[in-house]
Amino acid sequence: MAPTVLHLRSETKPLEHRSALTPATTAELIKAGYVVNVERSPERIFDDAEFEAVGATLVPEHSWVNTPKDHIIVGLKELEEKDFPLEHVHVQFAHCFKQQNGWEKVLARFPRGGGTLLDLEFLVDDRGRRVAAFGYHAGFAGAALALEAWAWQLEHGPEKPFPGVESYPNEAALIADVQKALKAGAEKAGRQPRVIVIGALGRCGTGAVDALRKAGVPEENILKWDMAETAKGGPFKEITDSDIFVNCIYLTSKIPNFVNLESLQVPDRKLTVVCDVSADVTSPFTPVPIYSVATTFDKPTVRVEGLPAGSPPLSVISIDHLPSLLPREASEAFSRDLLPSLLALNDWRNHPVWERAYKLFQEKVASLPEGALEK
Repeated sequence: MAPTVLHLRSETKPLEHRSALTPATTAELIKAGYVVNVERSPERIFDDAEFEAVGATLVPEHSWVNTPKDHIIVGLKELEEKDFPLEHVHVQFAHCFKQQNGWEKVLARFPRGGGTLLDLEFLVDDRGRRVAAFGYHAGFAGAALALEAWAWQLEHGPEKPFPGVESYPNEAALIADVQKALKAGAEKAGRQPRVIVIGALGRCGTGAVDALRKAGVPEENILKWDMAETAKGGPFKEITDSDIFVNCIYLTSKIPNFVNLESLQVPDRKLTVVCDVSADVTSPFTPVPIYSVATTFDKPTVRVEGLPAGSPPLSVISIDHLPSLLPREASEAFSRDLLPSLLALNDWRNHPVWERAYKLFQEKVASLPEGALEK
């Protein structure tokens, strides 16, 4: 029986440096009998030579399109917006199962070509818990950028937008920059910021709280909320009474808004920075419906419009690949957690994690509106 071939594609999303496979997990897959082809990539945090050194075969960028149909295409972020049908099994984040903007076009490409989407966001174990997620590093990076944005506003005023950021080689380098910014901001404000983290008990919230602590925010200034605190339903004045709000929850259905444009009209609002780590910008389920633009590393913030004249500015960070701020550490943690499932890809139809993902894919395809499968 021929070995299963995994094809790691090069990411096309701008400034995306993470990878679903690392040299370490690639070595384990090859040891288990897989063939791993790795597209050369100028953006990936791991050098091509690191993959080659563990036995992977380097192939040209974007060559996945022309590989045999039985090769499994492994990626991270969504594919480029194209129209051609997809023929392979794709393992990736596709951001089309929660009715995000344009989801029909994204999803329809798979059944049109006879392909399959096994979405990394929805790989769950027998208890319904995700087998691997970037949540911790998303929360960590989001809280770090929120602190820097808060300090930037105090130093430079509301008219000068927070500048672009680049990925860091490691966590220590990021924290050093955040500590420097926080010190300057606190001196300007005469106090430390008050930060509310919602979803504080999950992976993402834990990362956010850890970043706040490592940056030097006093424990008493960190308001840690989870399901118990939000059960009464928002909007919550505790959010507008805080300087920074970090949203770390994961939603698949609508709940009362945590904050909305009406709740921002209060005259004593202190809130000036929101980091929506969930970044479901166009999802109807978002509990933070105060902005409509996904931000990027080169333009990290967007201003909230419709606030009373003379009130403090309010900036939102809504970057949907925050863990790429720490790409090496984030990739290593994610791929290590994903490895047991990856090792089952040679018989994925009979493995419970992949079987559940395939069933969900079929359900979502069945929900496509009439005519979506037409070219």
